Amino acid sequence: MFGKISLSLALLALLMASCQTSSQETTMKITYPETRKDSSVVDEYFGTKVADPYRWLEDDQAPEVEAWVKKQNELTFDYLSKIPFRDEIRARYEEVFNYPKVYAPQRAGEYFFFYKNDGLQNQAVIYVQKGSEGEPEVFIDPNALSKDGTVSINLIGFSDDNKYVAISRQEAGSDWQEIRVMDIATKKELDDRLEWVKFSGAAWWKDGFFYSRYPKPKEGEELKGDNKYHSIFYHKLGTPQSEDELVYRDEENPNIYHFGNVTEDGRYFIMYKQPGTDGFATYYKELGSDGPFVKLFGGYDHKSSVVHNIGSKFLVLTDIDAPNYRLVEVDINNPAPENWKDIIPESDNLLQSVSTGGGKLFASYLENATTRIYQFEYDGSGRKEIKLPGLGSAAGFSGKEKEKELFYSFSSFTQPNSIYEYDVDKGESKLFYRAELQFKPEDYVEKQVFYTSKDGTKVSMFIVHKKGIELNGQNPTYLYGYGGFNISLSPWFSASRVVFMERGGVFAMPNLRGGGEYGEAWHRAGMLENKQNVFDDFIAAAEYLIAEKYTSKEKLAIGGGSNGGLLVGAAMTQRPELFAVALPQVGVLDMLRYHKFTVGKGWIPEYGCADSTKTEFDYLYAYSPYHNLKKGVCYPATLIFTGDHDDRVVPAHSFKFAARLQEVQSCDNPVLIRIETDAGHGAGKPTSKIIDEQADLWSFLFYHTR
Repeated sequence: MFGKISLSLALLALLMASCQTSSQETTMKITYPETRKDSSVVDEYFGTKVADPYRWLEDDQAPEVEAWVKKQNELTFDYLSKIPFRDEIRARYEEVFNYPKVYAPQRAGEYFFFYKNDGLQNQAVIYVQKGSEGEPEVFIDPNALSKDGTVSINLIGFSDDNKYVAISRQEAGSDWQEIRVMDIATKKELDDRLEWVKFSGAAWWKDGFFYSRYPKPKEGEELKGDNKYHSIFYHKLGTPQSEDELVYRDEENPNIYHFGNVTEDGRYFIMYKQPGTDGFATYYKELGSDGPFVKLFGGYDHKSSVVHNIGSKFLVLTDIDAPNYRLVEVDINNPAPENWKDIIPESDNLLQSVSTGGGKLFASYLENATTRIYQFEYDGSGRKEIKLPGLGSAAGFSGKEKEKELFYSFSSFTQPNSIYEYDVDKGESKLFYRAELQFKPEDYVEKQVFYTSKDGTKVSMFIVHKKGIELNGQNPTYLYGYGGFNISLSPWFSASRVVFMERGGVFAMPNLRGGGEYGEAWHRAGMLENKQNVFDDFIAAAEYLIAEKYTSKEKLAIGGGSNGGLLVGAAMTQRPELFAVALPQVGVLDMLRYHKFTVGKGWIPEYGCADSTKTEFDYLYAYSPYHNLKKGVCYPATLIFTGDHDDRVVPAHSFKFAARLQEVQSCDNPVLIRIETDAGHGAGKPTSKIIDEQADLWSFLFYHTR
């Protein structure tokens, strides 16, 4: 089950020793490739002139940029290849990662679908079985669709009669999707092909489905062009995409996103109009009629999503007058707020989601960033806590009204993802699948602490490490954060993290403002003009770890991806002396131009826009990592990660940041950029690339925290 790789205890001991090489060992010397500067590129924002000498690196398809990428990768991989314990770390990670991974089943009538990766397959295989006792059969094997495993497949919607399933196909990590349709019984693909789809599911109704897509981009602009007119279409099965019906497009506001779903009773189409990643308006349309879309919740200041409907009465999860969210009943025939009925009132803990299945409501709460699940009747009565296997993260509890067996997953920092089957009538759970790994969870300790940020705010943080480590300030420590977009970080399992911790590493993850762990007020305290609070929380976490002698500034590494990459970039430019290693991954690093590429404009509600007002320019310019790198400063040893097919946070962010950092670095700490080919923002990345990337991350971290 775990493959042929097996490291002896002696080899593990040797690896640990090699990771703790004498601090007196000379750091590898680096000569960086020459990077051209264009001093003529200067923008003016509200009277302030801002130079951008590396703007030419934004054109990632230009021959000069491709040559620069090649030289940077040659430098990076040559450097990494000389780390003496890199191969051992990769081998151990492959060994730990090599276990079967099963994901919670989805039901379509008598068919059960589930994803399973046997261990080291590049992509999880989709299986189907007929009935709960049927024999699983391969439905789709994405690994057979490309030699390098860079094609990923997702099931995105089952037809009402459970005869068909729509699937999305993505290649090389791009956000672009192609929707196809398969016959469930025969496992045959139909001729339907829907292109230029992004951020969409398939909401079936009658003999077709609703989906969202963009117009075809200009040639050469597919991965970097500014996407506009995200629109909803209806596709009738068996017809060409050119005949799809345009259901909704906002001609006056081309930057708005549009999403939708059909209620379980098939009576209504629910549409969400969203200017970006924060706040949306909610509309509905009665299907089968020629009536218009009706606005249920206007404006973009709040988030109100329809969970279920009982006739004309909609059950809505909303943050209106409830920053921790509540579930209300809204009769669309009488929708004024004074007529709403509280079904699940707001509480002191975040109500992060509500799902339905088996005729019940399932409310998922975060209590100090760990999951609690409660079952309710549709009217809010019969509250019952569902006992989970421990403190961690749980998800699932979703199905149709007639389904009485639901599935959910549970994981923690030391427990891999396990699947449970829940009997709705009995209120009981039974284990469906549990992974077995080559490590002992009981050898590790996970705790939650609270520390004080710069302005006096109390912030929670998870700390995980091997039992028995000495708090002497000498432990390599990886401080990981995100802090944005209302996203909550709660305990989850990572085989990669095991490789780090079993060698004495300490993993720390704070719940920074800007995230959603403590409700909308917590989120808003870390967005727009309050974004500096996020960086202050992160820096305070580092100072806590040092003060409590988990680590020292010579042993402390920081990491994060996407918005977390911005976090790392801001922290290392504001407090470069505090960290030994910085690992920004697919980060948003140029805060003055991020909105000019692909879907970046969708982040304006979270960040603000430098082109809009002087106030927004001032606070963005004050922390933009690319613009705050200064000559004469010794920055941490830095390994920047990006992908050449990242069309969400385009690689230009990382290219420009790397070029500028290499220019200004005043000490021998290396500045390297690792540019993965045929890879995007992270989703769908093949196992082989994941193992290579994580092995390089830990090798670089250990090498520079000796």
